[in-house]
Amino acid sequence: MNIIQRATGLLSAVLRPNLTPNYPSQLAWTVLRVIAGVVMIHNGLDKLSDIPSFAEAYVKVIGLPFPIFFSYLAAYTELLASPLVALGLFTRPAALGLFSTMLVAMYHHVKVAGLSIPYLELSTLYAAVFLFFTINGAGLFSVDVLLSGWLTAMWGGTPAKSIADLENAYQLSETASGK
Repeated sequence: MNIIQRATGLLSAVLRPNLTPNYPSQLAWTVLRVIAGVVMIHNGLDKLSDIPSFAEAYVKVIGLPFPIFFSYLAAYTELLASPLVALGLFTRPAALGLFSTMLVAMYHHVKVAGLSIPYLELSTLYAAVFLFFTINGAGLFSVDVLLSGWLTAMWGGTPAKSIADLENAYQLSETASGK
């Protein structure tokens, strides 16, 4: 096995989802991914609209150095990673970036307001959703699965073998569950 095949195998494994539930659950998984990605975009836009204020009110308060730099980092992470999650493209790294920004937001809320649920609830829900996609990948209906299948076909697999394997696993799951 040469280096390209190893790298392709590794990239394909990173892009492929972990679980093999049925099609309805995959549709729900897709809806959650798209909604979370789309509604998160505005957070990045809000930050970019007034970086100095965000840096002063949020980043400086929690004691991070270089508040302007970290404000831009958070804003661009949210602005660029959110559409990637919505599309299901490079979902794991994009979701990891968004999960990280939500952890910082949760820390800010705890530092400012303590364990107050009204302050923590939205960032905690976002963090949980992005952690889910960081661990599990984008699901069957995603660009990641198409890329994974393409990489497998291009570098050592049969055409569309990866996608066919995933679909067979879902069909077996549906047959076993009696649907």
